[in-house]
Amino acid sequence: MSPDLMTPGSVRSAAEINEQIRALWLRAGGSLSAQERAEYELLVVEWAAAISGRVVEAA
Repeated sequence: MSPDLMTPGSVRSAAEINEQIRALWLRAGGSLSAQERAEYELLVVEWAAAISGRVVEAA
């Protein structure tokens, strides 16, 4: 996913992002291309932010 496809300030749940990560790996058959790797990295950063936000709220 390119950065311009992401809506600034959009908030998605960690579960939703995790589902996208799983779907990406399934589509890729376990081996990511350079473009898929970039998408994966963005998703992981977004997932970590979603998890971080949830942990802060719980504290």
